[in-house]
Amino acid sequence: MRILLLSASVSLAAAPAFAQDTAPPPPISVSGSVSAVTQYRFRGISQSNNRPVVQGSVTATHVSGFYVGAWGSSAQAGNGTVDIGGSEIDLYGGYSHALGASGFTIDGGLYGYLYPGASAGNYYEVYGSLSKLIGPVTAKAGVNWAPDQGVFDAAPGADYNIYVYGELTAAIPTTGFTLHSHVGHTGGGFDYTKDYIDYSVGATYRWRMLAFDLSLVGTNIGRDDARRAPLLDQKGVPNPYQTYRAAKTVLVGSVTASF
Repeated sequence: MRILLLSASVSLAAAPAFAQDTAPPPPISVSGSVSAVTQYRFRGISQSNNRPVVQGSVTATHVSGFYVGAWGSSAQAGNGTVDIGGSEIDLYGGYSHALGASGFTIDGGLYGYLYPGASAGNYYEVYGSLSKLIGPVTAKAGVNWAPDQGVFDAAPGADYNIYVYGELTAAIPTTGFTLHSHVGHTGGGFDYTKDYIDYSVGATYRWRMLAFDLSLVGTNIGRDDARRAPLLDQKGVPNPYQTYRAAKTVLVGSVTASF
């Protein structure tokens, strides 16, 4: 979503001035990435049985601020409490725009989660966020709302879900390092033993097209929560150990190549 505009002019002494035209930026730009990740955590909960995955994305952005894209991840099966059927494909579209000289940027749209091997879990969310650069720090706050839909029919509890979050990101000048943090709250039909908080804090080092990241990721779901409300494992048995294992705090590492 970054458009670079270049202009130039040439003037010759004792001669008429000539304008040197440059090609305008293309109306649509395409970006993407491929990542190897030690495990796939979504809102603090492991989606890959705490095992490594491969992920990728591609996004097409119009100069107006509208964009569409896709994101995907593998997932390894096991006797855990979360089974997304071996893979996930997300489709999204939205609009992002800077609000004049205020420093604020708005972003919003529709996000769909598709699980080819477990299609009963498919769902969509409406999302929106507001971000602002404050000195060297970018602050962001957002909300994702999943309205009543089929994914909630088979589970007890609310027939909707709301996820609110805040993030802080800061690049360390001349080092290639970026520090980042995130905290979010899940409430509604996607509760994991209860309404819960997830968090992450980490650092990314960028070198050319590569980004190396190491983050501490976890939730406020403890062993006692898992014992009080154990979820079913893949054998259909309430399993406090696997319930806690998917939500406990872990280090997650990744290597991402972007284009």
